[in-house]
Amino acid sequence: MTAPRASLDLLYSDTEEELRSAVRALLADHCAPATVLARAESGRPHDPALWRTLASGIGAAGLLVPEKLGGAGASHREAAVVLEELGRAVAPVPYLTGCVLATEILLGCDTPEAADLLRELAAGRQVCVPALPLTQAPGAPLPRPLRDTGGGALTGTVTSVADATAADVLLVLADTGLYAVPAAATRLTPAVPLDLTRPLATVTLDGTTGTRLADPATARAAVAGALLSGAGLLASEQLGLAEWCLTETVAHVRGRHQFNRPVGSFQALKHRLARLWLDVASARAAARAAADALATSSPDAPLTVAVAQAYCSGVAVRAAEECVQLHGGIGMTWEHPAHLYLKRAKADSLALGTTGHHLGLVADFAELPAPA
Repeated sequence: MTAPRASLDLLYSDTEEELRSAVRALLADHCAPATVLARAESGRPHDPALWRTLASGIGAAGLLVPEKLGGAGASHREAAVVLEELGRAVAPVPYLTGCVLATEILLGCDTPEAADLLRELAAGRQVCVPALPLTQAPGAPLPRPLRDTGGGALTGTVTSVADATAADVLLVLADTGLYAVPAAATRLTPAVPLDLTRPLATVTLDGTTGTRLADPATARAAVAGALLSGAGLLASEQLGLAEWCLTETVAHVRGRHQFNRPVGSFQALKHRLARLWLDVASARAAARAAADALATSSPDAPLTVAVAQAYCSGVAVRAAEECVQLHGGIGMTWEHPAHLYLKRAKADSLALGTTGHHLGLVADFAELPAPA
């Protein structure tokens, strides 16, 4: 007879709230909407100074890295709190790609070479991102690996790689295993993304060599595990984004007057905002459940993550759309930050699997037959 599983813990601990306060204060000082917009317009959205403080000053880069490798030895719950705050500020930093996806891949390799790279990543000395399409979803077939033409010389192209322009090292999946390749040794062709705060690029290797980190089977298992964790924690970023949109919209309709009355006193708007509040509250439960399931290595983690992504993705988009619409004319202007949140929400709805993909996974995990 097996012991019953502990129930999910959806509450925030004191440590998590302290981490939230530190990250929010940092972003308030260095990541104001006007600053984010200016950097996005410049074509170089990443702020190296902000990243250094977040990664090494606060220690957020090493949250998922064990203490023996120089990390904090924390869990997915703490990483989820950081992503909530980054989503609230649409911060242009490579945290999801570098400190979640890349970290999980390297942990799955379990080799001395991967451990050395984890130490650099945890200390904030290097930025490492996986050379995978941002749309790559957990549970979906992995893209065709690059070709090793001999002696670890890799040849091939990967499209839609997020944050590649900010990376020092790229994790490249090849037919002979996983390789760490210096980003400077590859050809990066920037793409024009919908979300200017998370740049995309096409990565091309032409006989480029790197350090082998794992054999093919280990590499593919590590990538699959990383995609699951990334999708689960992306729900927390979507939650933070939706919370900002709700808070800013409520503040606007309280202060905006028509016919000598606050706009927010109109019954139709009250209904829309009440429904959005319920959506965001439900999204918080789903995102926290996913983070806790990942942190505790729950056997139900794949199902919990799929539920969180299937729900939080739509809530973030709805919240951003309501933010734009209920701000009226100013919500449609370039100067107001609402469009940054709408674009991030739309881009996140495609990242690491669409809502339809995750609904399909929910059906599979719950053994629900597809319609004939």
